[in-house]
Amino acid sequence: MTRALRHDHAEMVRAVALSAAAGRSAFAASWRRSLLHHNVDPATGTAPDRLEAAELARRTEAAGRLVAVARPILDRLARAAADAGCSVLLSDPGGLVLDDRVRAGDAAEFHGWGLAPGAVWSEAAEGTNGIGTCLAEKRPVIVWRGQHFRARNTRLACMGAPVFGPEGEVAGVIDVSSVREDLTEGYARLIALTAQDAAQRIEAELFRAAWAGSRILAPETDEGDGTGPVLLALDRDDLVIGASRAARRSFALTPERLGRVPAGDLLGLGAPGGLDGAERAELARALARAGGNVSAAARALGIGRATLYRKMKALGIEG
Repeated sequence: MTRALRHDHAEMVRAVALSAAAGRSAFAASWRRSLLHHNVDPATGTAPDRLEAAELARRTEAAGRLVAVARPILDRLARAAADAGCSVLLSDPGGLVLDDRVRAGDAAEFHGWGLAPGAVWSEAAEGTNGIGTCLAEKRPVIVWRGQHFRARNTRLACMGAPVFGPEGEVAGVIDVSSVREDLTEGYARLIALTAQDAAQRIEAELFRAAWAGSRILAPETDEGDGTGPVLLALDRDDLVIGASRAARRSFALTPERLGRVPAGDLLGLGAPGGLDGAERAELARALARAGGNVSAAARALGIGRATLYRKMKALGIEG
């Protein structure tokens, strides 16, 4: 981008961020945050600094469970995104890129933009962008080229999806970015949906890992907000001791209620047959997804095969 074009974009960003429109548009509000709260200069043309290898390794180790759970899901997402000339990134809650997937032939270009492990893409560092704005607003975003705050980033199309942790907190972001001129906004929306699905898969796996050894239910509910899996963790007394973000919203579960609410009471209004009905439905779904393979269904549910057989017998499910 030429100096003149950078200047024009920067002036437009400043004008919009300081106008009354900043209160009516999500992107204008992000521009305003970036300019006034974070003091980011929209005209600067340098790529994000990258952490030294040792510090990146330390931060990656600190996010070990997120990175480990995400790895195979990133691999699957990248197989589809790479064909569209995209880079797939995983960030931590601070916007630090921990891991990426990119074709070898495209790596130099993406890394040149700063889309690489060790770079920080928070709003405080880069202004409006697919990772930072996703973190700031805790929702999926598409930041389309000129919607970026910094002029140097206006060639990028970035699709970010938040990953929520087992306590409902933001654990990171899946971002798919492209620099291809022929990428259409319609195709970008399809990519964004794929990124959201990957983020929700990671969320579900993080929840199951955090509550390994507990009974996990995925009750069907019409109250979900569609932004993540509805998952409950139960102790041996069938008290709800853990809930995903969507489950907390669906059942109005505050931290104070966890460990005190019987699952039967919670599900009695929304699941025929109460707890037994909800668990029977969950086991039936797992068996159906596994094609009737009890061992595979048990692995998906995070329980032993003998335990699954015992539950099937108690609930009258034939295997």
